[in-house]
Amino acid sequence: MTSWPTSHEVPTTPSSTPPGGSQPSREGMLLLVDDEEVITSTLSRFFAKAGFEVVVAADGAQGLAAVDAYRPDVVVTDVRMPVMDGREMVRQMRARGAWTPVVLLTQLGESADRATAIDEGADDYVNKPCDPQELLSRVRALLRRQVVGRQPLTTVTELVSDGLRVNRITREVTLDGREVTLTPRAWLLLDHLITRPGELHTREDLLTAVWGFDFPTPTRSVDARVSELRRALREYAVKIETVPGVGYRFSGDVRVGAP
Repeated sequence: MTSWPTSHEVPTTPSSTPPGGSQPSREGMLLLVDDEEVITSTLSRFFAKAGFEVVVAADGAQGLAAVDAYRPDVVVTDVRMPVMDGREMVRQMRARGAWTPVVLLTQLGESADRATAIDEGADDYVNKPCDPQELLSRVRALLRRQVVGRQPLTTVTELVSDGLRVNRITREVTLDGREVTLTPRAWLLLDHLITRPGELHTREDLLTAVWGFDFPTPTRSVDARVSELRRALREYAVKIETVPGVGYRFSGDVRVGAP
């Protein structure tokens, strides 16, 4: 009989190997990095009940040590922390070649930090205070599309799908070599969809992920930007697929472009 996974507090310098004798969790190992004990206590219990083995770190420096020691399947981290913040932790993870998926916990007013961290290698974000169930859904979605040993599409510079090429640093988009001009919001929508090919996104999910806020906004705003994006993509508009009554997804193979 498999017992429920437990949470492990990470010391300042964790041991170089995971604790012995623990049984494998059903969902995998999650590293939770936050300096607020009330948050780590609540979320670690929640994720343990959801089937994860949870490791807790109090800042980015401890988080990096835990990544090396425990090799977690996914990381959930706050942005603003003492010693080392979440952005620097993600930067150093990626510089070391650690492509573990990362979800950021951010405040509503931290849009600049959030955008920078996404550019530097984070995979997703959830605003604080967050709904644990939404956070769990985001974590599971990341794990579903993660390929072990392969750099996630959300962390690469350039993506290609047939004749469509997207540079995520310069925000340059070309169709068969011809440059296409997109509005900032349409570009963010394309970037979100193409880095998650085949994944279905509801209009509500896109409002949160692309618009970056959670207050009520008409879902027709998403439809308007999708229409704008399709017009710009011309013959490649079919890659933005509508799922009636649900939302949208990017249809087609996506590969990493030349460095």
